[in-house]
Amino acid sequence: MRLEPRASTAPWLNVAAPLGAALLALLICALPLALAGADVPEAYRLMLAGSVGTRFALTETLTRAAPLILTGLAAAIAFRARLWNIGAEGQLYLGALAAVAVGTGFVPVPGFLLLPLVVVAGALAGALWMLGPAWLRLRFGVDEVVTTLLSNFIVLLFVGMMLEGPLQDPMSLGWPQSAPILDEASLPKLVERTRLHFGLVLALAAAILTWLGIQRTRFGFELRAVGANPDAARFAGIAERRVMLKVALFSGAMAGLAGVGEVAGLKGYLTQDLSPGYGYAGIVVATLAQLGPVSVVASAIFIAGVFVGADSMSRAIGVSSYIANLIVATALLTMLLAGLVTRYRIRR
Repeated sequence: MRLEPRASTAPWLNVAAPLGAALLALLICALPLALAGADVPEAYRLMLAGSVGTRFALTETLTRAAPLILTGLAAAIAFRARLWNIGAEGQLYLGALAAVAVGTGFVPVPGFLLLPLVVVAGALAGALWMLGPAWLRLRFGVDEVVTTLLSNFIVLLFVGMMLEGPLQDPMSLGWPQSAPILDEASLPKLVERTRLHFGLVLALAAAILTWLGIQRTRFGFELRAVGANPDAARFAGIAERRVMLKVALFSGAMAGLAGVGEVAGLKGYLTQDLSPGYGYAGIVVATLAQLGPVSVVASAIFIAGVFVGADSMSRAIGVSSYIANLIVATALLTMLLAGLVTRYRIRR
């Protein structure tokens, strides 16, 4: 038995493989659910109902999906160019910090310009932070996996310093949190009496524009060429360094926008526990989506639904909500297997 590369992949296989991977992950995770004493069909029914079964459940799933879409795009666009950005968590926090600095009035800005500047400031902060590791790789050959990963801890320490210093809310009684975002700088709600905000629209627009950019622009062609074969791209006259720097800026900007959405649309202020790991989860989102910008949306909604549904299911039948982490981790492994199936066929 041997693996033989496919000359081409049928469109139906590209759709069936991810769906099959998700179903296989749920089937594998049925075993630990059963060992925990749960009625497996009932547990999955409750999980589905808890994620999309009601208006509240659906809006909660979409609210959690919004930052996952953006951090998923940050990872997907970088990985396509073989730039391994593991620092989306730090870029998210820097985007949130910049949004707070502008949106709370710390930086004097006219009211009508507040919201656009909050969005731009957050994206710019994340982009510039990612530019450093990219430059170190291109100039000195420093592994960006190490620099982006370690930069996350630097950012968290810096955010903590700012929240206990210049940006601390004087009304917080010493608690490390920022002043609340002004109303003029807040993202509007999409559905009244829910937490769903305009950040979801920004995330969906970013996914569509990213897909159009990759498929319909010269930069998208250069990105795909560099990711597929850097040597061939250089031989064809493509400036690999310039492409990498653009990819780094774009990737960091997407993660920064995720931070903007969380403070300007959801919480209204910045704390050190703003993100439950959205930056790292974005890597899983991108992998499940096979680095496709549009597929990132479906992948983010799936992961968000698993976490929201698992919370609801755990309260109903007493099974730990950590089953969500197990499902997502298993789905990642089955998706890697599905990717192998789409690229290769088994020959006897």
